[in-house]
Amino acid sequence: MSKLTAVADPPQSPPGANYLPWLLLLFVGSGCAALMYEIVWYQMLQLALGSTSISMGFLLASFMGGLCIGSIALPRYKTNLHPLKLYAYIEIGIAILGLLVLLFLPLLDSIYIAASGAGIPNMILRAMFAGICLLPPTILMGASLPAAARWISSTTRGASWWGFLYGGNTVGAVFGCLLTGFYILRTYNQATGIFVAMAINLVVAAIAWMLSTRTPDQISLADEPGDESIPEPVEETSSGRAVLITIGLSGATALGAEVVWTRLMGMLMGSTTYVFSIILAVFLIGLAIGSTAGAWIARSVRPRLALGWSQILLTVMIFWTCLTISDSLPYWPINPFLASSPWFTFQIDMARAIWAILPPTIFWGASFPLALAAFAKRGGDSARDVGSVYAANTLGAIIGALSVSLILVPTIGTQDTQRVLLVLAAVSALVALMPEVSKSPAMGAVLGATVMGAVFMTINVHAVPGEFIAYGRQMATMLNQSTVIYTREGINSSVAISEWPGGTTYVNVNGHVEATTELYDMALQRMVGHLPGLLHPNPKSVLGIGFGAGVSAGTFTRYPGIEHITICEIEPVIPPTTTKYFARQNYEVALNPKTKIVFDDARHFLMTTTQMFDIIASDPLDVFAKGTAALYSREYFDAVKRHLNPGGYFTLYVPLYESDFATVKGELATFFDAFPNATVWANTRQGQGYDMVFMGQADPLKMNIDEMQARLNRPDYAPVVQSLREVNFPTVQSLLATYTGRKADLSRWFGGAEVTHDRNLRLMYQAGWGINSALADPLYRAMLAVREIPNDIFTGSPETVQAQLTAIAAQH
Repeated sequence: MSKLTAVADPPQSPPGANYLPWLLLLFVGSGCAALMYEIVWYQMLQLALGSTSISMGFLLASFMGGLCIGSIALPRYKTNLHPLKLYAYIEIGIAILGLLVLLFLPLLDSIYIAASGAGIPNMILRAMFAGICLLPPTILMGASLPAAARWISSTTRGASWWGFLYGGNTVGAVFGCLLTGFYILRTYNQATGIFVAMAINLVVAAIAWMLSTRTPDQISLADEPGDESIPEPVEETSSGRAVLITIGLSGATALGAEVVWTRLMGMLMGSTTYVFSIILAVFLIGLAIGSTAGAWIARSVRPRLALGWSQILLTVMIFWTCLTISDSLPYWPINPFLASSPWFTFQIDMARAIWAILPPTIFWGASFPLALAAFAKRGGDSARDVGSVYAANTLGAIIGALSVSLILVPTIGTQDTQRVLLVLAAVSALVALMPEVSKSPAMGAVLGATVMGAVFMTINVHAVPGEFIAYGRQMATMLNQSTVIYTREGINSSVAISEWPGGTTYVNVNGHVEATTELYDMALQRMVGHLPGLLHPNPKSVLGIGFGAGVSAGTFTRYPGIEHITICEIEPVIPPTTTKYFARQNYEVALNPKTKIVFDDARHFLMTTTQMFDIIASDPLDVFAKGTAALYSREYFDAVKRHLNPGGYFTLYVPLYESDFATVKGELATFFDAFPNATVWANTRQGQGYDMVFMGQADPLKMNIDEMQARLNRPDYAPVVQSLREVNFPTVQSLLATYTGRKADLSRWFGGAEVTHDRNLRLMYQAGWGINSALADPLYRAMLAVREIPNDIFTGSPETVQAQLTAIAAQH
């Protein structure tokens, strides 16, 4: 007789569970779109609000604040709508609001600029403007995770899937960051970035809607053997509050560290827009890896215990990054100028960022899903649990980012700021694990060791070397060649003063040489001032863009008729620093009673002021520096024209070194588009091309050499003569011999180059692409090859004019 053996049916997945991987992919798409919006919106809003740390703080607070509000508000919204349909509506809403921001931001810009003032009222207006633009869409972004989480019941496996969704969202953010920063904005424009993000939102919404028609309102994922069970619902306890405090502190240390490490790593790697994209991408990669791992292990461990241990390991990893940035990376034997392609440089930058930053980001990423599992209650409201943890993490991130950027770094510096972050990470571990002490005596020993270890690590956080601030990505090739005699970290920039053999002094900002006392650099800085100063028959008011060493602005103190010198500088620590070390070269312009220094983003000041000037002289950071391209757009040049008095002049410093043909052609095309009567003047180094001065005015240029020389012969112009002679311009003829061309001849070379507009700042990406170029002299020679000797610009006696034309022709 045969014996029948009963075979148990395999466990069946709950209805709809097989669609969870689809939801994960949707969150990848949501994260990609969100980062695309963030990058484009920040670029668009900075054009109105400026690029100061205060403006960026308002933008960050608005973006993160919207996420926080959305994560809190959504769980309180009760509806019978399928969670995935609600998620679909949210994605559609984000796309609609993204389009509205794109369409109506120019109108809002004009309203903001018209209403903008100074002081506290202006700060309030900036905050309101940022909030109006960013809060609506970001509130919806913050609501997306709690909305979708309500579809998954609160079990151990369910909480794990919440973490997977967060991880998928972060993976998508990595793609969005790299796609936007390296391709879309470099190849297309801001509108294209918005349209692509909208398309992703709409596709996500369509698929989410389809899934809602095929699945129940909620799926319950039964726990499996080995899963760490989630407790039954109870009233809010100190344990739940401890989890929220822990994840809040984790968010604060994460965003605070991102701010300070981006600042430091940016100096080391060149401060281009690509560098910031690389650092952000590495940060997001670590969060994605950590959140995925944390979601996986949350099933089989006690999540609160694991959360505490992740904070202990995070403390160690923060110390790792601090030491790596200060004691290791600066001494890697890397010469960035050896790379023949920017891709090789980016690979090195990515490797350095991964080596330094990735380890702690993994533990920040793991903290979020572990906090979700530790806070969740069996049978509770999934959206409420997820929203509470998300809001705590986001609120901590806002506090951390703002306090580090606006308070800690400017007051105590990056070294002590990192110490504060390290201590906060240790405190978050203590908060998470303190309830465990009563259950396990050994935990007391662990916490004691954590405290002692945190003290040891805090003491041993080192400051970055002075050469790091001075020379940044060139530090390895500059070591032991000079002496850094002073460093200071400000709210927007870090400044270093270095002395070289022979007595030359350099002022360096954010790892890049800003100005020196070398003769060729002094000549350029004086040319920015003397060209318009001598051409204008009676200048009275001057606006200087960027203080730097103060030499360009100081040039105007030599002119007897000038009554007001306004200088717009973004970093408050620069004027007192360079006044101390460049006082002789800049004639102590900062202390001159005629001088007024305005600490603001130059573009923001020029767009919002009602003042008019006879001369505007601009000496900004190099165009490859992140955000500087906004000072090279057609709209900005139009604003300059609006603030010039009749007969006024505008001069702009433009480097040829660390630049390429496409960048310089784009700069010329935009400048001549705004100033058709403009001219270009060259500053050479040992006869080789080095940098230039663009000079624009409304009317066709006429230069009466005899009248200019007559002014120099006056006794009250003796200081002007002395200032010119100090940089080897003994006569008017020698200064004007630097003439290099105008639109009529140079357009044969740059013709067809793209004009830079606010909505298309590809120049910033192009300039960053060519930062390793050594083309200064080839660029200069290319312009000389098409230059024609002008017969209609210079006037005066025939002998004087002929001598001037001969001097220009001799420049080759």
